[in-house]
Parts: sequence; C-alpha cells; structure tokens
Amino acid sequence: MIHKHPICSERIRTVPSQFSWVDHRLVRDHHLEAITHPAAALYLFLITVADAQGLSYYSDAAIMACLTMDSLMLDQARSNLLRAELIAYRKPLYQVLSLEPRTLLSAPARTPLDKPMALAQIFKQMMGGAQ
Repeated sequence: MIHKHPICSERIRTVPSQFSWVDHRLVRDHHLEAITHPAAALYLFLITVADAQGLSYYSDAAIMACLTMDSLMLDQARSNLLRAELIAYRKPLYQVLSLEPRTLLSAPARTPLDKPMALAQIFKQMMGGAQ
C-alpha cells in the first residue's frame, strides 16, 4: 500500500458546509475566472478522484486518456491550476488545495461591468437612464 502525505499540509481541503466537494466558492470567489477550460476539466477530475485530503496519484497517461488531452494541454492545464493556487503538484502526486479567498490571492481587477449593482440601477440602465 502506498502511504500518501500532503504536499501542502496547511491547505488540506474539508467538505464545504453546503453539500459537496465542489465548493460554491469556485464561482462566488471568482476562482473559475482565473483558469482555462482544460484547467477546469482537470480540476473537476482531480476533485472527483482525490481522497479525503485532496490527494491523487493518477498518472499523466490516465488523466490524458480520461480527459482526451494531449501532454501539452495537460501540462498547460496543470500549470494554470498551480498559478491559480488551486492545486499542489509533486510528480506523481496531486493535492487539491483548500480554497482561499481570491482577495488574498491575485484576484483580477474588476471592471465596472463586474461590480454588483442594485436592481434599481439595472432597471435604470435598461431604460436608458443614468446610473
């Protein structure tokens, strides 16, 4: 039996309070905005196959076969997840990390269209009025 040890012990994931391993903060805290579609596919795969500590030993070949990726796409997806601080990786071990608020990470600058608006402001804009 292989004994696995977390790569990043201070970021062991836990089951979020809502209901599943797929944490709503991926959307709410804008984590998905920092990754590509192939990286999102790899992340979904990893959170699905990882153990309770977020660890997985799936080989590159097995991941590429399952996700129909070539080695370049897998390398780019993995690099994207590493930059977004969603995973840790030390070949051959992946660790899905706990989610940290994007404000503590390098959150992208928000454009005016991304800012929350009151419903009244939305109606005014729709009707051609000032903000």
